[in-house]
Amino acid sequence: MEQLPSFEIAQLGEPRHVSPLADYGFIREDDRILYHAEMRDVKSYLDAGKEPPTFECAGARSRIYFDPREVRAGIVTCGGLCPGLNDVIRAVVLSLWHHYGVREILGFQYGYEGLVGRYWHEPIQLNPEEVEGIRGRGGSILKSSRGPQDIKEMVETLVRLKVNVLFTVGGDGTLKGARAIAEEAARRGHEVAVVGIPKTIDNDILFVERSFGFVTASSEARRAISAAHVEAIGARNGVGLVKLMGRESGFISVYATLASGDVNFCLIPEERFRLEPLLEALEKRLEHRGHAVIVVAEGAGQDLLEESGGADASGNRKLGDIGVYLRDAIRAHFAKINTELNLKYIDPSYTIRSLPAEASDASFCMLLGQNAVHAAMAGKTNVLISSWHGKAIHVPVDAAVTRRQKVDPNSWLWGSVLSSTGQGALD
Repeated sequence: MEQLPSFEIAQLGEPRHVSPLADYGFIREDDRILYHAEMRDVKSYLDAGKEPPTFECAGARSRIYFDPREVRAGIVTCGGLCPGLNDVIRAVVLSLWHHYGVREILGFQYGYEGLVGRYWHEPIQLNPEEVEGIRGRGGSILKSSRGPQDIKEMVETLVRLKVNVLFTVGGDGTLKGARAIAEEAARRGHEVAVVGIPKTIDNDILFVERSFGFVTASSEARRAISAAHVEAIGARNGVGLVKLMGRESGFISVYATLASGDVNFCLIPEERFRLEPLLEALEKRLEHRGHAVIVVAEGAGQDLLEESGGADASGNRKLGDIGVYLRDAIRAHFAKINTELNLKYIDPSYTIRSLPAEASDASFCMLLGQNAVHAAMAGKTNVLISSWHGKAIHVPVDAAVTRRQKVDPNSWLWGSVLSSTGQGALD
């Protein structure tokens, strides 16, 4: 059986207050969603006399932990920009205000910097009027920043401002920071519900089927691929090369490739490739079809590049630029064999990140924000709001940061990409 972490959710205490939500369709504490989707996996647990692993359902509870009149909530957005940040902020504020009657809501500016006094980032008082105009806008009205901050200083700010509910919107590094805040607050005896909302266009958070912004990012990536295809077919021996985001996980490249249908080579971090077989395959493609489209995730092919060394502000290993490397290597190869080449290189990374969320993502952001509020008011902490088998669930932050979610090279998903591109083995 697969070794899985605990999915039990931390609770600040017994919920003693009656929820102000009437006839909402409340979730019971014993409502669970199966981790496994296939019967044979579930049966293996039952045959061994064990209970199959399950997630706690997210949603409104009939009894809540906090008296809404005593809640002072904070929201922080961290890491790189992502479509849907403003939608999440708005959803959290509207749910706190209208569902629970919370009137003290602080927006901390510039990520975790906003929780550290020496930066002098004054928190913003948030209310429905303040967030009304942000729907459909890219970026975050709270701004963002990368990198860790001193945990004790951040908790000191929460204590000083009497914040007892904190929503952290971000990816892997943000979640690790949220866990540290929850743990330090508990050590200090300061009761605070820390609830994470998964934000990463890479879709690489473990036990998260879909992070907000991913659908918008994939859709925009498809438009970039379409442009590359138009350029490629419009010239003799035309090649469109598109570099997409994906440090360790190639989900954007995979789904944009499948959505496009025009990609001939998809290169992702999870599947090693060598330059020589790629160039040989590209030669054959141009010989037979006269054009080609290549999609490469930013974390792919790093073994081909010189070590850049060091890490960025978020602690991630600095990557070499695989897009520029491939562009130059392909041009040099075709010059060497004295063959005409018309290569167009497209890197839409920051265009994608700064977009407003499309309808599917915007509605998903609303659901995530509302369920984050329900979790916090129920006294859940050190918890992440996720979806699994199409249902809203709670995931312990400890479980979510165990490792990054990646494309399985042996999965039907990657097999579908290979069927779509016809690229064959490149290692």
